[in-house]
Order: sequence, then structure tokens, then C-alpha cells
Amino acid sequence: MDLQGVSALVTGGASGLGLATAQALTAAGARVVIADLPSSNGKEAAADLDGEFVAADVTDAEALGRAVAVAEAAGPFRALVHCAGIGSLTRVVEKNGDPGDMDAFERVVRVNLFGSFNALRLGGAAMARTEPVDGERGAMIMTASVAAFEGQIGQMAYSASKGGVVSMTLCAARDLASKLIRVNTIAPGLFDTPLFATLSDEVREALGNSVPNPRRLGDPAEYAQMAVAMLQNPMLNGETIRLDGAIRMAPR
Repeated sequence: MDLQGVSALVTGGASGLGLATAQALTAAGARVVIADLPSSNGKEAAADLDGEFVAADVTDAEALGRAVAVAEAAGPFRALVHCAGIGSLTRVVEKNGDPGDMDAFERVVRVNLFGSFNALRLGGAAMARTEPVDGERGAMIMTASVAAFEGQIGQMAYSASKGGVVSMTLCAARDLASKLIRVNTIAPGLFDTPLFATLSDEVREALGNSVPNPRRLGDPAEYAQMAVAMLQNPMLNGETIRLDGAIRMAPR
């Protein structure tokens, strides 16, 4: 897919992986709409890219629908990269013997998994109205995690939600094949996002050293590079690609 002049929606686009992707899409010639929480700096990020910002919680069908509508109006709407997500420490049984926190589990699954389906269904319906070019209408990319495959202690909710995203990928690609829309997923490893910015230099260095090669944290620009390549390659469909420097997560 040629990204020049297309409209692209990036959820979670105000920071981290999403912001890097919005920047890369803009550099490739796309017109970018950023969807992120009202409390984010999405308005400023979008202005820097000559794009648009829509305040939206990805679990809110009405709010995310507005973001999709803005992207469709800026059209042709052919690209969606879904980066929005959260994490939380969730165990089966707490250290004190209490059952795990059901509310915390539900919140993470709702944002990461339900939010992904919300983006797929709303984005897919709008993209299906776009006229096909070279045999395709567009492509969507979800964001999973290596935790989908090697969840660590305390990642019950996060692993379950990201595993669900991986499981949806091929199904969604098959479901949308008749609409000429591709669906793929990136499963990042340890990336230098705002989440890690709160950690000490020593902890960040130790995390980077746990990656076999390259022995460092991933750069969000590398995620963005992969996202753009996946959007551009018309034969890549129904695939989850690990972007992790060959790391395999230990139990803790």
C-alpha cells in the first residue's frame, strides 16, 4: 500500500510507540489522526505533525467512532495502527493469600482486548467504504506483547489480554479478507517507552542487557519502522511478528 496521501489513525498516538508511529506515517506521506486520552498531550503531538487529535478512550464506542469519522473525512482512510493499552500487576492469588483482584483483571482486559476489537470493528467498517486501490482497501495493525507468549509472574491480566489480541489476528484477517482489508499484529519486547522512563538507570540497563541482540531496550522508532513496512507490504496478512531482539521472558 502506498501511504502517500492516505488517512491514518493511530490510537495511543500521543506518546511512546504510538507517537513514533504517527511520526513515521507522516514522514511516509500519510495524514495522521491521533486518538488518545483527554489527559494526554495528543493535541500538541498532532499539531507538530500537521495532523488532527481526537480525545478518545478506546473502550468508548462513541468517542472512538468520532476518531474514525475524522480519519475517514480526511481520507482516503486506509491505515489504522492500534497502540493504546495499559498494564497492571495482577496475580491469581496475592502474596497475602487473597484471591487476585478481579476488578484489576477486568480493567486491563477491557482496555487491551475489548479496545482492540473496538478499533478493529469501527476501523474496519469505515475502511470497507474506501474504494480499493491495487486490490486492497487498507490495513490495520494491532499491538500485542511478548507477554502473550511468556507471561511473567504478576502479568495475568496483561498476558491474557495480549494473548487475546494474538488470537484475534488471523481470525480478523480472514473475516476482513472479503473487504480487501489486511490485519497484522506486532508483539514488542522491551521498548524504551514512558513506562520505563520512571525506572532508575540501573534497572533500565539491566533490562536492556537481558535482550540477547541488540543488548538494549528497543527504540519506539523501530516499532514504527515495522508498522510502516507491514502496512506497505500487500502480502503480509494475518501475521503476528515478534519485535524483541530474541528475548524469551523469564518467570519473573
